[in-house]
Amino acid sequence: MLHRACRAVCTVAVATVISIALAVPVSAQPDLSGEAERIALLTGPGSINATDARFNIYGTDIGTMWRNEQGRVLAAFGDTFGPNRSDWRSNTLARSSDATLADGMSFDGFVTDRPGHAKELVPSRKIDNVEMATIPTGGVNVAGRDHMAYMSVKHFGSAGRWTTNHSAIAYSDDGGQNWVTAPGTRRPNTAGFDDPFQMVSYVRRDGYVYMFGTPNGRFGDARVARVAENALLDRGAYEYWTGPSGWQPGNGRDATPIIPGPVGELSVQYNESLQAWVMMYLDESAGAITMRVGATPTGPWSPEFVVATGQAFPSLYGGYIHPASDGQDIYFTMSEFRSYNVSLMKVRLPFNLVATVTNQIPPEPPGSLIPDLP
Repeated sequence: MLHRACRAVCTVAVATVISIALAVPVSAQPDLSGEAERIALLTGPGSINATDARFNIYGTDIGTMWRNEQGRVLAAFGDTFGPNRSDWRSNTLARSSDATLADGMSFDGFVTDRPGHAKELVPSRKIDNVEMATIPTGGVNVAGRDHMAYMSVKHFGSAGRWTTNHSAIAYSDDGGQNWVTAPGTRRPNTAGFDDPFQMVSYVRRDGYVYMFGTPNGRFGDARVARVAENALLDRGAYEYWTGPSGWQPGNGRDATPIIPGPVGELSVQYNESLQAWVMMYLDESAGAITMRVGATPTGPWSPEFVVATGQAFPSLYGGYIHPASDGQDIYFTMSEFRSYNVSLMKVRLPFNLVATVTNQIPPEPPGSLIPDLP
């Protein structure tokens, strides 16, 4: 995104303990306080993929990922540039069959429109206060068709704040080479720019696609909806979590928050080994990428714990879980505004979960887990 990333620099190491069913005593559980390590730079000059020389990608961000029907990982990037901010593309797409992430994620290639040039998938007008960009936020493959959610950005404001025209779903039936926006999937924003599903992340499970959403920007609450996987492009088929009333149809504006804000650039995965839901997002107020673990898509969710801090990575944002993450080892992409490129990161969860955490995660305690910064 063209948007200035979070300015806050975390000046404290925040250690939290997640009180769920453990294979070790709570007293022996180590702390997690922003211990993510950089595995490799994925994009830009000096990256392991040499995207500058191979695809005219000198700078980009985001890198939200999903698997296609062949099991390859597709990684969708946001605003992408050639040298000196030339050759602006609002989105690009890499393919990767790399199964060994310990040394980084190698790209088989990008979707291109000519040799050596990564293609813009969903065009944007690039006019301020009309449409600045069409930024991917999540993706999922259903029945061989790739679906990519994106937001139409109207205006980039101050740090962590932007407004959108709508969110929508584009789909591809040819492996990501060509994309078509399904008109019926457009979710117009409200007059107050607070529609709760302008930025969405997908998880496909048990016949449903779960859609986790936030409003535009990085300060809103997170909510969740679900839809039968064969009805993903039908807005009328969605059900929204409303708390005591359960799953209900509607437009999503009555959905109950499952995580209080600030939640930015949300990514969610079902972790098969842990048999739990793992959520990652940017906490702009703390200047940190954080995680939670959930028993179900609607919760209860663990307290927030810090994965990567602004102290270690001063202009960090994003935080998108790699589909190959399983068990305690979580790989994710992280963007940095200063270099305006994407790295593969890794964090090892410092506890062992039993086979299931269903109904064993306590509610979040009152009060912030992150101290106010001076």
